[in-house]
Amino acid sequence: MTQTASIFLSLSVALLAGLLLSRLAKIVKLPAVTAYLISGVLIGPFVLGALDMPGIGITANQIEGFGLISDLALGFIAFSMGNEFRLSQLKKIGKQATVIGVLQALITTVVVDVALIALHFAMPDTLSIPAAIVLASVATATAPAATLMVVKQYKAKGPVTDVLLPVVALDDAVGLVIFAICFGVARSMGSAGVSPLAIVLEPLLEIVLSLLLGFVMGLLFTLCEKYFHSRSKRMAVSVTFVMLTVAISSLKFEIAGIHIGFSSLLACMMLGTVFCNICEVSEELMDRADRWTTPVLILFFVISGAELDLSVFSQWAVVIVGVVYIIARSLGKCYGANISARMTKSDPNIVKYLGITLLPQAGVALGMAIKAIELGPDGAIVRNITLFAVLIYEMVGPFLTKIALTKAGDIKEEGRRSAREEHLAKKG
Repeated sequence: MTQTASIFLSLSVALLAGLLLSRLAKIVKLPAVTAYLISGVLIGPFVLGALDMPGIGITANQIEGFGLISDLALGFIAFSMGNEFRLSQLKKIGKQATVIGVLQALITTVVVDVALIALHFAMPDTLSIPAAIVLASVATATAPAATLMVVKQYKAKGPVTDVLLPVVALDDAVGLVIFAICFGVARSMGSAGVSPLAIVLEPLLEIVLSLLLGFVMGLLFTLCEKYFHSRSKRMAVSVTFVMLTVAISSLKFEIAGIHIGFSSLLACMMLGTVFCNICEVSEELMDRADRWTTPVLILFFVISGAELDLSVFSQWAVVIVGVVYIIARSLGKCYGANISARMTKSDPNIVKYLGITLLPQAGVALGMAIKAIELGPDGAIVRNITLFAVLIYEMVGPFLTKIALTKAGDIKEEGRRSAREEHLAKKG
């Protein structure tokens, strides 16, 4: 079998597995994203993929070649999140979302820091203080992909959802800043040759340049869209600019010892924000782009499930630290959101349920963990703990998000009909 045939076969198996398992998930009332992740684990390198049989599963070597799909999917997810920053909406909840987004992240960092530093004294050979500090910063990140998929699947709408999406979007920027500070402290504790200037400048440049890139691309996108009038071509323009922004975001430079790079998440988020605020037909194009990207997003979650490293369960020390990390982060997110929501005099449902919806964790946290590998042995424990936490959070996080939004009244199960049922009703 040729390499091209093997790739397409694996992708079709991944897509089919995700779709079939999502039907089972619907029966037991689980979110579709959870089904996609579980199907990825089942066909991944640790289960069916271990058989190394074409058409049965996905091997570890094949996963490495699917990074393009993940990058593209994250770009469209961030683009959709940018739609939540419409000025009309921000006038109502902008201050509220900003306070909650920043404060809950800081509280989570402190709670996880205290818990892990205390654990360090009980397990000094397993968890160092630098590793504990970095893990606390990784805890700030929330997975926008899983949250957005749950909101879209159940058409969630209400006070909690209105605040949730901007808060999740803000988590990336806030998390990057906190991670940069904690990572710099950890590196300075382990090495005397690290440039303080680079530690401060690199993350700040990444944030500023990413937002600037997204702003410029948003202006160009809006200008270009005016020259096309058919729906299909305007949708093609949308896809083009998201892909172009992701491509430019992958570029890296080094100037005077300072590494300069971009965050595709922040850049695409700003692209969506600028476009939705200055283009008169942005809502229609955003909706069409969402429909086009559905298969890509399913593949993204199935591949993400296949990438989860189940071997972390074989290390008892990782499991212990991972459990403490998960408990501390969950408490930090829940109480952080609760306290900050009370401070902003938010709706009672926001105070009660927002924290639970912030538990999913994946892409951004893994990106931080990969960066932390530069710490050497401390970086390795950060990576393993993050992998362990992502595995747990991605499996239960979407389900908990659905429960919280349902109890808050943002998801209304009654009277919902599938697209197929609605079509047959119209036809009859």
